[in-house]
Amino acid sequence: MDHPELTVALALAFGIMAQSVSRLLRLPGIVLLLACGALLGPEWVGWIQPKALGQGLFGIVDFGVAIILFEGGLNLEWSRLKRQEAAIRRLITWGALVTLVGAAALAGLALGWPWNLAILFGALVVVTGPTVIQPLLRDMRLRPRLKTILEAEGVLIDPIGALLAGFILQLVVIPSVTTLSSQTAGVVISTAGVVVSMGFGLLAGLAAGFLLAGALRYRLLVAHGYDNIFTLASVVLLFAACGARWPSSGLVAVTVAGVVLGNLETRVGRDLREFKDQLTVLLVGMLFILLAADVALDDVRALGRNGLVVVAGLVLVIRPLGVWVATRGTKLPTREQVFIGAIAPRGIVAAAIASITAATLETQGLEGGAALRALVFSTIAGTVVLSGVLAYPLAWLLDLRLPQRDRVAIFGARGLGLLLADALRDGDVPVLFIEPDPKRSQVAEQAGHTVVFGDPLDDRTMQRARMELVGTVVGLTFSEHANRLFVRGARETFGVTRGLVGMESLEDEHARRLLQLSGLDVLFDGPHDQACWDVRWRHDEVDVAGFEYRLDIAPGAVTPDTGNAITGTPGGDQGPEDPYAILTVRRGKRSAPFHLGHDPRHGDIATVAMHRPARQAAVARLARLGWRPRDTPSRPTA
Repeated sequence: MDHPELTVALALAFGIMAQSVSRLLRLPGIVLLLACGALLGPEWVGWIQPKALGQGLFGIVDFGVAIILFEGGLNLEWSRLKRQEAAIRRLITWGALVTLVGAAALAGLALGWPWNLAILFGALVVVTGPTVIQPLLRDMRLRPRLKTILEAEGVLIDPIGALLAGFILQLVVIPSVTTLSSQTAGVVISTAGVVVSMGFGLLAGLAAGFLLAGALRYRLLVAHGYDNIFTLASVVLLFAACGARWPSSGLVAVTVAGVVLGNLETRVGRDLREFKDQLTVLLVGMLFILLAADVALDDVRALGRNGLVVVAGLVLVIRPLGVWVATRGTKLPTREQVFIGAIAPRGIVAAAIASITAATLETQGLEGGAALRALVFSTIAGTVVLSGVLAYPLAWLLDLRLPQRDRVAIFGARGLGLLLADALRDGDVPVLFIEPDPKRSQVAEQAGHTVVFGDPLDDRTMQRARMELVGTVVGLTFSEHANRLFVRGARETFGVTRGLVGMESLEDEHARRLLQLSGLDVLFDGPHDQACWDVRWRHDEVDVAGFEYRLDIAPGAVTPDTGNAITGTPGGDQGPEDPYAILTVRRGKRSAPFHLGHDPRHGDIATVAMHRPARQAAVARLARLGWRPRDTPSRPTA
């Protein structure tokens, strides 16, 4: 089946299917990708024939790796990188050096490889990679510092490892193509080339990142709807142009451009990230299957037990040693050092560079290319499987996972907001306010609540609020627009599960539908006049009481006092007085803010705020909805 088009199409299709199945089974995606590549390759089924692509295979690999590194840089937050600068910098320098030397020593001693081939292997396995680190950490809820260090190392070490492998490859090739007298000059030229490539890529990436951010922000050359494809084309052009000027500088340039663009405010931030994330999944699947299919299984088997010894030594000895050397003096806790030392899966960059390096050695007539590639792919498989198996239990044993997202963050320390916070606290739910007004912040603090003072639309404020611990965000100011901006921003940027918005009316029949399409819902039992309730609270005209939902007054029955059927949906028309607001609901042992989409069940316990002059009317209306009083109303302190 020497059809290049079919080979690419099959690699794309099976790459996506393998990753989808891996996600469903909660397995490392690369494991199934390697298995699919080997199974569908020339030695088994024979559907995928990488040789049919010729040199085009490495062109596809180059562009794919460039986009993957750009996407990795796009997800790195500069503020977090700066806080962990020392640990990250030392991991990608001293840690990489220890890995290089240790891996080379292992390959030389265990497999008897010549020094040049062993050092080349050491350079190839220096990298880790965002394509395996980020999926591994996605659902683990690691502590932010630890997650930042691992993700940053995975992204930043890849271009460094590529440059290092290219440099050592030139040193390996030089003796075979030059005379002894010119070898020293060749080494000097190669060293200078690496330094220049890194510097050129850094400057080009900075310039391209700022230019691209400006074009996206001010619509320079970019029509509406063309943002993502414009960015993609720009990244590919940046990579190719830099690579044409200085070899390997393109990888540095696209990584730096991604970091710059990801940390500047543009109008396509989330859309761009989602597009690049999906594109990365597509490319990773295709590239791994193509490259795995190109590896001869006989070459892997030829490594024998000594190959396993090399992989085990990398995981159990070299990586922990490198982390220990790199993190001394950084005040990183021992348990975090242990976890970083245990987690170092290799990814697509190692596979791509290994394949290109092996092809170069074969072209130059040098031996060892096939064995080198086989050992790198064995390292990828071994480190991914071990990291996938160890990560969850090790994080649990070392107590490195964040607590559950059980906090409620409220924007708006006003009447109903304070009443809601009191009710949640009484239900043992952690609550915090994010409040830009100093007077309202002081009132909330005096009431015993945690307050983060600052602009809730500023990422720095949200980081101080530790949004990774927040499961529900509530927008409860007098401005519905500000409420929606806050709630949507928290959900999109920090992955908060639930967003609730306080509304004053739902006269527009499409309003709630639009909220639901955004993943939001209306807070309380329906719309309420926030300003009116704020006045009531300040004048001490609010009672708070518990109510229980009872099926003996089931919705649909006809009440004798009104002759109207009871509807099971709370809220809606309460009349001009707006006599009550259902604040929270408890089902079993769990309390949560009440929202319009809540479906009451028998035994639900609600906390209700009632306007004292209209308390009887409130109780009557709640009874018609199925809610019966449980206790005597209390009076909150204003």
